Amino acid sequence: MRVLVVTAVAAERDAVCAAGEAYGTRTLPGGYELHRAPGGPPAPDVLAAGVGPAAASAGTATALTAAALAGEPYGLVVSAGIGGGFAPAAPLGSVVVADAIVAADLGAETADGFVPVTELGFGTVAHRPDPVLVRAVAAAAGAAAGTVVTVTTVTGSAARAAELAARHPGVLAEAMEGFGVAEAAAAHGLPVLEIRTVSNAVGPRDRAAWRIGPALAALTGAFRTLPEALTAAAGPAPSPRRIP
Repeated sequence: MRVLVVTAVAAERDAVCAAGEAYGTRTLPGGYELHRAPGGPPAPDVLAAGVGPAAASAGTATALTAAALAGEPYGLVVSAGIGGGFAPAAPLGSVVVADAIVAADLGAETADGFVPVTELGFGTVAHRPDPVLVRAVAAAAGAAAGTVVTVTTVTGSAARAAELAARHPGVLAEAMEGFGVAEAAAAHGLPVLEIRTVSNAVGPRDRAAWRIGPALAALTGAFRTLPEALTAAAGPAPSPRRIP
């Protein structure tokens, strides 16, 4: 199975690539640079598509369409990178696998508070990855599984962190691309995962407390376990049938 991993920035892409062999590059329409391992699967292809759900969706859709037109379609799409963790469930340096990828601020503000777009009568705000796949990837990486919210503005206050936690029980992490990647994957009929490593706590913005280097190292470690996890999720190969 060919796997496409989509990150926001080059540092995240390089951390994913560091989990495997040397990568070459291929330029896609729009100038996107796809990193590909010469040996192909199980090493994933990796794309840094840009920051935010719109850029992530556009880059993912471009890569998926190019692969389909070349007769080399993907079987799985993974949104990956570092992000903020909701304490105490997701401490600095920990790994999170999304069992729900939720657009946290897609909707409308009203006098009674935030209303998600689904309650306005259109759209969707959540994608739910295959639970078997989530469990296998989380077990292999030593990760927690829970909701990862996609935001277009990073949380910078305790009040906002508390609001998100109240609206999304079980939320573990916050990032900016997962929902965009999931929308593109869904448009192509493909399963999706989101894997995040925690570089900072969600809440008051304190750059001095961020641990980006360790989070990137944890991302490399998590992707070293991905091939094993995908094999485990697929289950044992069927036994050959004996023909009388």
